[in-house]
Amino acid sequence: MPLHGPEHVERYRATEGDEGHDWQGTQTLLLTTIGRKTGEPRTTPLIYGQHNGDYLVVASKGGSSTPPAWYRNLSENPEVELQVKDSRLKARARDASPEEKPELWKTMTAEWPAYDEYQERTDREIPVVVLEPV
Repeated sequence: MPLHGPEHVERYRATEGDEGHDWQGTQTLLLTTIGRKTGEPRTTPLIYGQHNGDYLVVASKGGSSTPPAWYRNLSENPEVELQVKDSRLKARARDASPEEKPELWKTMTAEWPAYDEYQERTDREIPVVVLEPV
């Protein structure tokens, strides 16, 4: 199953995360943002970690020089919805502060070591996004 794409989202939702949560040795959640241009909900499967009750995701886009669309949507509306397995919740997204990012980056590279390679591919500072349940 591809990590990105409608098939992953569909299977995750249909099975309450039984299919799609566990992926290539890590875990994924579904992040729903509101499109900054369309105003329509957009759902993306993303690798996640956890820290002090918050969920963490990385806006890497594989080390691209531009951030992913879901991340750009957060600039217009940081209110998001998450699905983690069969649990759905609302959250508020924010970038990790410079003080907290080193620890949170380690949490995320433990989930997906390739994030370090992605950072090496780009001059862009790849953000760790903290999703705080509300």
